[in-house]
Amino acid sequence: MDSLQKLVQIIGRHTPMDGIHPTPIPGVSLVRSCTPTVPMPVVYEPTLCLIVQGRKRVTAGATTYIYDAANYLVASVDIPVMGAVIEASEEMPYLCLVVDLDMPTLSDLALRYPADDKDRAPAAGIQLGETTPALLDAAARLVGLLDAPDDAAELAPLTVREILYRLLTGSSSAMVRQVARADSRLSQIAKAIVWLRSHYREACRIDDLADIAGMSRSTFHAHFKAVTGTSPLEFRTHLRLQEARRLMVAEALDAAGAGYRVGYESPSQFSRDYARFFGLPPAKDASRLRGSAWAPA
Repeated sequence: MDSLQKLVQIIGRHTPMDGIHPTPIPGVSLVRSCTPTVPMPVVYEPTLCLIVQGRKRVTAGATTYIYDAANYLVASVDIPVMGAVIEASEEMPYLCLVVDLDMPTLSDLALRYPADDKDRAPAAGIQLGETTPALLDAAARLVGLLDAPDDAAELAPLTVREILYRLLTGSSSAMVRQVARADSRLSQIAKAIVWLRSHYREACRIDDLADIAGMSRSTFHAHFKAVTGTSPLEFRTHLRLQEARRLMVAEALDAAGAGYRVGYESPSQFSRDYARFFGLPPAKDASRLRGSAWAPA
């Protein structure tokens, strides 16, 4: 049995139903879907998404990424996206391994295995990379530890470290190295993104965000868009609308209440932004999504 078949078998066994399944291994989760899904908003945190069966489409800003078992997706910063499983069935469900990027480990590896990195321009916050046999082998050994819990505490950190090493030396190495380096442009933008995620309900000035990132206003704006695909204010709007959608679907808030909760003072402006982003008015969209197994996630 090769590594990919082993991953399909073990992940399938540990995901008895559709949804996101945390595992006993810290920072590791599994995802399953037996059907294609409607586009759903989510904020990708720094993670590796390794599909072993099926296919997914992710849109960040104006850029769309389609990936499957041949290519992994790695997100280097917290970034709002629209994601949809586009290939899945009962016989061959969509299966994915998600591994959080452990920054201390990644930084240690970057120091141990330096590379010529003269280009300080920030990489995009999401990139695709080729899924190599070495990466698949490490991933298979990691999920295999779910069947050997007595070994997992000792061996899982070593195997996660190997996976991060494969990312650091693979086709997405330039971006991974930037996020591992504290003084990179990508890391500077990440500081502003972390602040925005905690304060998206509040009014914010571009100058204040630029100060957080340690950049001039014009440099910050250009680098922020290079990383996220959106302007800082568009990024904040996406965060607001995604949270409002979650509140309406999962907590049954009405449109006015959800809009106010996420920082909108004008219900009409909230409705306009929502319809532009999701394609439907708030109440109609929430009604369509209620009852979906994926909606609360």
